Amino acid sequence: MIAETAPLPRVFRGRTHVAAIRDAHDPRALAAGAHPQWPYRIAGRLMARRDHGRSCFMDVDDRTGTLQVHMRLDPAGEQRLSRLAVGDVVGVDGCVYVTRRGELALELDDCVVLAKARRPPPRRSRTARFAEREADLIAGERSREVLITRARVIAAIREWMNARGFVELETPVLQRVFGGASARPFVTHHHALDRRLCLRISTELYLKRGIVGGLEDVYDLGKCFRNEGISARHSPEFTMLEWFQTCADYTDVCTLVETMVSDVALRVLGTTRIERGGTTIELAPPWRRLTVREGILEVTGVDVADRDAPALAQLVGRWAQPGDDWPQLVELAHSKLVEPTLIQPTFVLDFPVSLFPLARRHPHDADLAEAFDAVVGGIEMSSGSTDVNDAAEQRSRFLEQAQRSGDGGDEPHPLDEGFLRALEYGMLPLGGAGMGIDRLVMLLTGCESLRDVIAFPT
Repeated sequence: MIAETAPLPRVFRGRTHVAAIRDAHDPRALAAGAHPQWPYRIAGRLMARRDHGRSCFMDVDDRTGTLQVHMRLDPAGEQRLSRLAVGDVVGVDGCVYVTRRGELALELDDCVVLAKARRPPPRRSRTARFAEREADLIAGERSREVLITRARVIAAIREWMNARGFVELETPVLQRVFGGASARPFVTHHHALDRRLCLRISTELYLKRGIVGGLEDVYDLGKCFRNEGISARHSPEFTMLEWFQTCADYTDVCTLVETMVSDVALRVLGTTRIERGGTTIELAPPWRRLTVREGILEVTGVDVADRDAPALAQLVGRWAQPGDDWPQLVELAHSKLVEPTLIQPTFVLDFPVSLFPLARRHPHDADLAEAFDAVVGGIEMSSGSTDVNDAAEQRSRFLEQAQRSGDGGDEPHPLDEGFLRALEYGMLPLGGAGMGIDRLVMLLTGCESLRDVIAFPT
């Protein structure tokens, strides 16, 4: 065995990824044996070894796949093998080799240990996989594939937004006044300023300040934080895409959502069709559109337009809280009874206005807002609206929201005077939305939990 003090190589230049070798050579078109005209260098983790008489096959795994390495067990080969253990990170020089079974491999010319494994190879364990995510990634190729797909989705979204003239605006993570959503924040303290700060729960109010300043169509793609529960669909730290499109309303934003999701799926997966729970979901536009009233009526037979809170309370009784009013009961009926039934992509429109304090009132019903949820596979993927751009109206809506929070026993939502002051300069009419990137990746990869698609979940 190599002594622990033996120096390890500092570099291993000229490597080729396994996938590139597989793409370049079809073993069915090659004779069995070595092909010295095609030399390669690969680097990865030694995952297994199998001895066959005077030969040994080793599986070397890199980010793009696994390739067998064939080694002859002559004296030189046995000496090399004595230096290796399953789990070691190795660099291999060799040429293309086709096994008797017609499988692609490399015939080993030389091998060097790039990092010695001091722990045995991890076994895949559901209970321990998130506590030691790196071990889970070593043991599970599927876990790596999911995170690589996630990276491709994020890159595709950025490229899509940039190609349409949106400006990526990085908004502050530490905020003096949190806002843009209804959620409990994480609170910290800045010692130099002796100031209470919050991790952002949304990027909306700062994006709108950028629009006031003339940046117009803007987006932010980054982390948000909400000090609330953890579930298969909720994480205290999550990645959010938020954007605003000027001179547009919520119908335009719906079109943007369905087009973006479809285009990103086609770019990353090569198709707009995905499988979830044994059902084929078609992401290509147009997506179905229905009002929240129509959705609840279709599923339950109750018409929420009657504003009959007792009937609604009976409908959602096991989820309702004492004192829940009509808008809160409508939201419960939608999220608990309707949303899980919406498997094909659907926009649910026109929610009670008090649920969307930053959204414009519906022109035909002042109790409703021009707001939507986009639901796919029974999961809310995005939420958006036509937005208020009148400072006086926005102040009034904030005060109404604070009153509702106070009446419910929760801490009133803070009034962001800086944002209201910005609106007083004037802002273009606009519509916007937020989309949970973790949920989108979960949908596209067929995963069942956000923990599967977040690299290092809480």
